[in-house]
Amino acid sequence: MQPLHGKVALVTGASRGVGKGIAHALGATGATVYVTGRTEHGEDATVPLPGTLHDTAALVTSAGGVGIPLRCDHREDAQVQALFQRIMAEQGRLDLLVNNAWEGYQAKQRSGKSGFKTAFWKLPPAFWDTMHTVGVRSHYVASVHAAAIMVQQTSGFIIHMSAMAGQSYSDNVAYGVSKAAVNRMAVDMAHELRSSNVAVVSLCPFMVATEMLMARRKSKQLLPWMETPLFVGRAVVALATDPQIMQKTGGVLMTRSLAAEYGFTDVDGHQPKWEQQG
Repeated sequence: MQPLHGKVALVTGASRGVGKGIAHALGATGATVYVTGRTEHGEDATVPLPGTLHDTAALVTSAGGVGIPLRCDHREDAQVQALFQRIMAEQGRLDLLVNNAWEGYQAKQRSGKSGFKTAFWKLPPAFWDTMHTVGVRSHYVASVHAAAIMVQQTSGFIIHMSAMAGQSYSDNVAYGVSKAAVNRMAVDMAHELRSSNVAVVSLCPFMVATEMLMARRKSKQLLPWMETPLFVGRAVVALATDPQIMQKTGGVLMTRSLAAEYGFTDVDGHQPKWEQQG
């Protein structure tokens, strides 16, 4: 069964991590999935981690969909505009945008600080700019282009990837504010797009076992408590295949709550719980 066969999706920031998991899950539904990022080949990597756009696209195709890798720096508006123009030239439609690109961890690395949990007055002001450029502004810019297409179609779905830090304190000020901004953007975009039958939500995973987190020894101790990137992808699929999705538009949704509602599980067959196990 391929419920999204014939549908076209765009997942930004999909070289690895959450974006890769989302693209993989969408591929299993038969969707055509465009994946963007800056790591087209291994030598392009901006972080010392495995994963490329071509790897993700191949995974999408092997899962049953059509994976199309496109290098795009989401800091550059002209590249983003060209991305959407190409999708329309090749497909003539766009059904789903998942705004996942985020540069927050790279911002932490460039700050020269030893950890992400650093008081705001100890961080350079540029930490704020990098955190918000790719992850808030980039979500907005991509949504501008996607919404213009979807309004004409009178159908479509935009998902902003966020985090629980948008609702309560976590790690540092700039991080929390960026996620709160993403959540607010979903609420307000949903308000303006409702009459065009275009849904917008913000989706918050808990702690995800990405390549970056799993490279840290301490993170491995939390593995039974974490979500895999594919679990997050299954949350996206559950929403994208829900015929009543307009009832959720404007919502700030949690992956674990959606698992209980829709009945999907993580790769090992269990549903991660809110409380730490063991």
